[in-house]
Amino acid sequence: MYNLKLNFKFILKGNVMSYITKQSKLVYDFLESNPHKHFSAEEVYFALVSNGEHIGRTTVYRQLDKLCDNKKVRKFYSGDNDACCYQFESENCHNHYHLKCSSCGTLIHTECDFLDKLSSHIFNDHKFTIDDSKTILYGICQKCKEEKTV
Repeated sequence: MYNLKLNFKFILKGNVMSYITKQSKLVYDFLESNPHKHFSAEEVYFALVSNGEHIGRTTVYRQLDKLCDNKKVRKFYSGDNDACCYQFESENCHNHYHLKCSSCGTLIHTECDFLDKLSSHIFNDHKFTIDDSKTILYGICQKCKEEKTV
């Protein structure tokens, strides 16, 4: 635990987070332990509280904003009433496309030549640049599809 705490202080050293609180570490650790999933701020809050942690809803929102500012967490907008979700920014999560399962909520990272070609086509033929850091395609994952057929 001691090394993890020191590592966390080092990671978040920057303009926005000048000191580390227990609550900021709770939010960070929760997202880091679930790197392939995204969560709404409410889901983060309820997960921490249901785990017996003492943290306020406003604190969760504030810490998520700070983590986004420090590029440790990515914020995705779902398009539904400006709702957003958050995901830990792992080393393998850079600008690429995401596939979100509408059934279980799993967020899948994908680097796909075909989608890159589609993005190039849209730029070349329609003079529109797609922001692949904010691109999420919705559907049903293989696991959920298999479960529905059983």
